[in-house]
Amino acid sequence: MSPLRPVMVHTPPGHAEQQRKRGSVDFMDESSAPVVRTEEEWRATLDPKAFAVLRQGATERPWSGEYVSTTAAGVYRCRACGAELFRSAHKFESHCGWPSFYDPADSSAVTLHEDQSLGMARTEVRCARCDSHLGHVFHGEGYPTPTDDRYCINSVALTLEADDTVE
Repeated sequence: MSPLRPVMVHTPPGHAEQQRKRGSVDFMDESSAPVVRTEEEWRATLDPKAFAVLRQGATERPWSGEYVSTTAAGVYRCRACGAELFRSAHKFESHCGWPSFYDPADSSAVTLHEDQSLGMARTEVRCARCDSHLGHVFHGEGYPTPTDDRYCINSVALTLEADDTVE
């Protein structure tokens, strides 16, 4: 496994303001506390496919993921740590083979890192709570969404907490 070398870490807009509203930049409740585990602990927690994607930065094959065509209402969480990452209201059909969202559930839910792998510049999306690889975000592709961003996320990196109250 080669070590990740994040060149750029993006602090989402509004993150500092959220921390100020909480009264302290050191404030963290149990649900937002960083999750740190050894490689062995991650291997014991995740199945091999999830481990390869979340901890080693692999990508699942297009159109193979559980949530590519899912339209159920609910919250998408990080499979590794359970952090709320995306909402079904922000999911859209991009016809790319992976679940696509135009915005994270909260601006501080993910971190963005420059990714120069595969001979191209991309922006990697990672879980802010456990630093797991989720996928990539692409900007300015012309999708008719409020942000013109496409968060292209591996299904195996997510779990869906369905909202049974929506009919």
